[in-house]
Amino acid sequence: MSDTIEGQTENAVDAREASLRQPTVFHLIAILPTWIAAFFLFALMVMTFFDVVLRSALNNPIESATELTRLFMAIVVFASLPMVSWKDNHIVVDLLDPIFSRRLAHLRAIVIDLVCGLALLWPAKRIWDLAERAREYGDVSEYLNFPQYLPGWFIAFFTLVTALVFLARGITRIVAPTRVPTK
Repeated sequence: MSDTIEGQTENAVDAREASLRQPTVFHLIAILPTWIAAFFLFALMVMTFFDVVLRSALNNPIESATELTRLFMAIVVFASLPMVSWKDNHIVVDLLDPIFSRRLAHLRAIVIDLVCGLALLWPAKRIWDLAERAREYGDVSEYLNFPQYLPGWFIAFFTLVTALVFLARGITRIVAPTRVPTK
């Protein structure tokens, strides 16, 4: 009898652990920007490799390599920001951490998250406005004739998402502090 109960308990635990490993829609939405950043980082690496090989071996570099490098770097950086912000993986200088008590450190973290979230709303709006101006003027890149407003929209969108992530993180610190990821 006890073997049956133990077996059922183990099966229930295994089923629960398996359900935790199954990606949910929210999990997929959360990791999508990370995969976008990884793809463009890989594309940047491949392009740089071929640019160096073509430049060295054939004296014929990829003409639009500088333009593509700027575009790919913007995509890598801004697509990564929401996840980096949520996981609190920013570079920090913690010289003053020893003078804060646990409670004050928690309050400081809440204030920093909320202020960063609010502060990022203005750049998101401003970048969107500049992208719209580029769209109205028909600005395109030099070599590829790529519309300049598209990267602007991308940067504005992910800056806004990062602002919302900081605000959500700050609110989560207040409502459910144990749910906030820490380093």
